[in-house]
Amino acid sequence: MADAPHPFRIHNFRAYWTSRLAMTLGQYAMMLIIGWQAYNIARDGGMSVGGAAGQLAIIGLLQFVPLFLLTPFAGLAADRFDRKTVARAMVALQILCAAALGWATWAAILSLPILFGVAILLGIARAFAGPALSALAPNLVPKEVLPNAIALSSIAWQSGMIIGPAIGGYLYVVDPAAPYLAVVILLSISFAALSLIGTVPRPAIKGTQHPVGQVIDGLRYVRQNKMVLGTITLDLFAVFLAGATALFPVYARDILEVGATGLSQLAAAPAVGAALTALWFSFKPLKNNVGPKMLWAVGIFGLATIVFGLSTSMPLSLAALFVVGAADMFSVYIRQSLIQLHTPDEKRGRVSSVSLLTISASNEFGDFFSGSLAWIIGPVAAVVGGGIGAIATVLLWTAWFPTLRKTKTFDVPEELDTPDGQTLQENTT
Repeated sequence: MADAPHPFRIHNFRAYWTSRLAMTLGQYAMMLIIGWQAYNIARDGGMSVGGAAGQLAIIGLLQFVPLFLLTPFAGLAADRFDRKTVARAMVALQILCAAALGWATWAAILSLPILFGVAILLGIARAFAGPALSALAPNLVPKEVLPNAIALSSIAWQSGMIIGPAIGGYLYVVDPAAPYLAVVILLSISFAALSLIGTVPRPAIKGTQHPVGQVIDGLRYVRQNKMVLGTITLDLFAVFLAGATALFPVYARDILEVGATGLSQLAAAPAVGAALTALWFSFKPLKNNVGPKMLWAVGIFGLATIVFGLSTSMPLSLAALFVVGAADMFSVYIRQSLIQLHTPDEKRGRVSSVSLLTISASNEFGDFFSGSLAWIIGPVAAVVGGGIGAIATVLLWTAWFPTLRKTKTFDVPEELDTPDGQTLQENTT
């Protein structure tokens, strides 16, 4: 059997990768500016640091609620309908959101209610786009190079996290409306790249055909598969507790006092560490002791978060966030590989939706938790306490999910093989 092609030799994967990069660039540029504008509107309106942090908490909550309510059904949509079409529709919705915010900023009518409304729409878009894109990726490459493709996909994601905040922060200094124009352009590129992906086979759903029953079927699979359940929930609780991203505007304006330019640097620092880690894995895929290494990575993630929370030095803060991103990417690489490889293709949309739901709970609802905690006990105590919580989570999961610490490789059961080699070879150029 000939060696499987490198993912970048596959036309469909190249288009997918380009779309993911452009989408992430736009998303993170927009998310950074939304948080920065909300915090500054609140502070300039006379709110205290804690009260303004509370507005960031509200934005996180408003993004999480639609994700929480819609994600299970979005996963079903990814399994029942064309995943490429679902993703394009959600990119179009994000384009409308960016255009609306750009116009409101240019017309000087931007307000907290407008930002809150757009946060809800972005939550809806991400609820449907996430499962569709996650479930689409494994159909584009042979199973043998899926971990490599995941690493490359993560590079697109993390590269977008590096450059996206820089685009948002630096363009905002030039003109507050300029970042949103850039986001519209980037998301349009993402839409066009998705349109270039050729026909992708959609697996038939097995078992009950009732929509609610199919959603329950996906949830049941996650609950019964201890490997998938352990990896998904580890990320849920660790990042939920230790997520400091929502408080970057607080640190940029009132703790480190580095302004909008410094804000973009804070947002980019963890992504730099993550992107370099993903780049390393794309050339040197991890093969041994994957479970124990994932647990160690999450522990280091918590420790670096504590250092950032206590820092009043910009260089030390950037170094700590670099480690945060590297450790998080180390964990993400292992976690996503295990989830994708240990899930049957006909359930990937629904299992991906559960994974997205936990990621959303840890990120968006984590933003709500961090902002609320900062409102009550202060931002520094909130970040440090979260880092301690992440370390405690690792210790508990090591005991509660022994399969994680015993997992040595990415070996996949034979029954989970995806029979799409012929289609993949036809799209190899």
